[in-house]
Amino acid sequence: MACAPFMTQPILYSLQNCPYAMRARLAILMSQQSVLIRAIVMTNKPAEMLALSPKGTVPVLVLSTEPNIQVIDESLDIMLWALNLSDPDNLLYAEDAKALPEMLAIINENDQQFKPNLERYKRAKRFHGDDEEACRLQCEPFIQALEQRLSQHPFLMGSTPSLLDFALLPFVRQFSRVNRQHYRDGPYTHLQHWLNQQLQSQLFSKAMLQYPLWLETHEENSLGKPPSLET
Repeated sequence: MACAPFMTQPILYSLQNCPYAMRARLAILMSQQSVLIRAIVMTNKPAEMLALSPKGTVPVLVLSTEPNIQVIDESLDIMLWALNLSDPDNLLYAEDAKALPEMLAIINENDQQFKPNLERYKRAKRFHGDDEEACRLQCEPFIQALEQRLSQHPFLMGSTPSLLDFALLPFVRQFSRVNRQHYRDGPYTHLQHWLNQQLQSQLFSKAMLQYPLWLETHEENSLGKPPSLET
């Protein structure tokens, strides 16, 4: 009888405050998957990670079934991998065939348009540029679209959380922190409530646990299962 292939636990290379790594960790927790997490810093990237994903950015998920190793190194693909395995809170809105394409379109807008605008806004604030206001205004249409959605229901897709909420959360968090005074005083009442709820949740706290740097300890730490979303 042939031996079964040797299975190892998936490994996630992750950076603490990278929004892409954050969204991947959130989805893994929500899917109740278990992975080993290797915390890194971008100034000292593990050779093992670079050999598997030469682009050198996180997150990188390694699915190891010897002798074949599959690597997923895009954050949205990691989210979908996790939730397609298990989606106990129905983040994919499986009953609505139009929901996932709609979510993916908005996530693409976030990644391709809002994120570059956000980076310019952050840079202008950090270096006291005279274009801070103009850079913020470039971010506003996307933020206002989210505010409009949240004026209609508690979460971005409806009455329950979705893939979209967790995919956008790290980026909205960054926006809120660029100019905190403007964000607090801005016309974002529903967005502020939504963001506060997410940031104060046990799920977010668990996703933001700080692990020892893997290159310093070579200890394998497990990213475990999430708490219930019930309030």
